[in-house]
Amino acid sequence: MTLATALLFSIVALAAIATPGPTVLLALSNGSRRGVRGALPGILGAVLSDFVLVGAVALGLGALLAASEFWFSMLKWVGAVYLAWLGIRMLRSKGGSFDAPRASAGDPSSGAPKEGRKVFLKSFLVAVTNPKGYLFCSALMPQFIDPSAAQGMQYAIISVLFASLDAAVMLVYAFVGARAMRLLTAAAARWIDRTCGAMLLALAGSLAFYRRSGT
Repeated sequence: MTLATALLFSIVALAAIATPGPTVLLALSNGSRRGVRGALPGILGAVLSDFVLVGAVALGLGALLAASEFWFSMLKWVGAVYLAWLGIRMLRSKGGSFDAPRASAGDPSSGAPKEGRKVFLKSFLVAVTNPKGYLFCSALMPQFIDPSAAQGMQYAIISVLFASLDAAVMLVYAFVGARAMRLLTAAAARWIDRTCGAMLLALAGSLAFYRRSGT
């Protein structure tokens, strides 16, 4: 992969990543409710999902989903239901973290690792259960792969670029959410959560009605 190809891929990928999607909305919400540091586990979960997506594309999973109505529908409905569940919980939020751990009397911070794992898993599962991500990567990434060269290294470079850009964008959204939490009233901060929840529900609906090309 040449430097020019890597730069072109980065520009295209950044345009796609910056468009608000489920993991970006979660980063914004986590930032507003937990601060940038509290949003980091979710960002790491999304970054891990990026490597899974690129690896799946390299192994041909995207092509399988494009060809198989059954597996596409299975993944689609799992993703739609999970997004809807998250959206409903965020809409019902009364401020603060709706899954904040109950710390024991002897150890006030005992629930922090558990909460971090929850935040991590939410972002990871949102991404890996979205078939649109696999189809998008399958349509985009092979265009930047030189078939005459070793493809493994090229996919490795693409995955690092994609994950790095995704992490940077989510950090920006988390910072915006954290900044808003400091500047806005508690009621306004709650509306950030509810707005993100409504957008997740809208994304769940769009995913439920999403069809493969040619179906």
